[in-house]
Amino acid sequence: MLLGGLTLAAIIAIAFVPRIPQSEAYHEFADQRSLLGVRNFLDVISNLAFLFVGISGLLLVARPNSRSRFLQQSERWPYVSCFLGVTLTCFGSAYYHLSPNNDRLMWDRLPMTIAFMSLLAAVITERINLKAGLALHLPLLLLGSASVIYWHLSEQSGNGDLRPYILVQYCSAVVGVLIVVMFSPRYTGTGKLLAALILYVLAKVFESLDSRIFGLGRIVSGHTLKHLAAALAVWFILRMLKDRTPAAFALASRPGSAGILPAS
Repeated sequence: MLLGGLTLAAIIAIAFVPRIPQSEAYHEFADQRSLLGVRNFLDVISNLAFLFVGISGLLLVARPNSRSRFLQQSERWPYVSCFLGVTLTCFGSAYYHLSPNNDRLMWDRLPMTIAFMSLLAAVITERINLKAGLALHLPLLLLGSASVIYWHLSEQSGNGDLRPYILVQYCSAVVGVLIVVMFSPRYTGTGKLLAALILYVLAKVFESLDSRIFGLGRIVSGHTLKHLAAALAVWFILRMLKDRTPAAFALASRPGSAGILPAS
């Protein structure tokens, strides 16, 4: 009820906010240095971190199933689309940063939104209800993608409106955090998931301080650090999947436990 009420309240609140067009100033990043003929070199090349963690994640979830990683084969699909979204973010974000503008920004935001919504589906699957999470997986992906496409089309018509995209990005993050806090996990590794969430918040802070960070010696910009922090957040999700065990197994292995596992 709390999660549903919060989501409904956010939808109603954003509906009463005037439309929010994309500011052209957003595309003016602090570090515009070129190297090896590549414009905005560090903002472009730092996207390779997404390629590394994205492919590593896809290889991990594609391996023959280990019951310590997924109790059921179907549980892997939200992570497949999550890591696929992260991998595509490398190309979409690099394409955008080569020549930042609204048209290219869509290809940056679309794969990121796929990753966000996939992770939300995974959290629902593992903490609330397996069937509900898997049933919501595709609708969440379509909802996230639609928010980006709607923004892009609204910009092309001269009536730019970021509200659905803002709702999808921030509401899904808040709901995801609440689910992690409120519901018992199906697996161990909550600490790594929380570390990933903290790093994502840090990435947003770096993004907001882009020029200020670049002004500290003109070595690296806040936006470049945003890419690295966000990729590190995905790496923690990868480590969580690699190291985790079913919560029931972990409980049964504790000293003093009767060692009896519930039937599956």
